[in-house]
Amino acid sequence: MQTVNIHEAKTHLSRLIDKAAKGEPFIIAKSGKPMVKVVAINAPATSETRRVGFLDGHFSIPDDFDDMGREDIEELFGGKE
Repeated sequence: MQTVNIHEAKTHLSRLIDKAAKGEPFIIAKSGKPMVKVVAINAPATSETRRVGFLDGHFSIPDDFDDMGREDIEELFGGKE
């Protein structure tokens, strides 16, 4: 991620905003210390990216899913010898 100082940000603000709007966020620093991060408003934060439900309707999970293969697994791990 690009880091720019305040003077550079003021000088090239339009160009930097265009890049941020296209998905290239940047950081503005003051005296080398990062102060703010500029990202597009519609860009979800990394922690907000969700994929829940992307496979809805493509497969089903059997009711006995938690018990499938239990005997074989117990035998492999010492349940039966």
